[in-house]
Amino acid sequence: MLQVETIAQGRGIRELARLRRVYGPGRWRKRKGIARIRFDDGTTCTAELHWYEAHGIGRKELKIKRFIW
Repeated sequence: MLQVETIAQGRGIRELARLRRVYGPGRWRKRKGIARIRFDDGTTCTAELHWYEAHGIGRKELKIKRFIW
């Protein structure tokens, strides 16, 4: 993954209560980054991804936000 940056952390995350309830307490961050993704048919492209992560828990709820052709 390239160009990873933090969008929000701690109380700045709207979904913080749900993340803690589902995955457990942690220092949650909402992050975004650019990555090359491969589809089931074998084609690849570059996309912007958003996800949540916390130390000891890892990346959760990875989402493709937009394709960069």
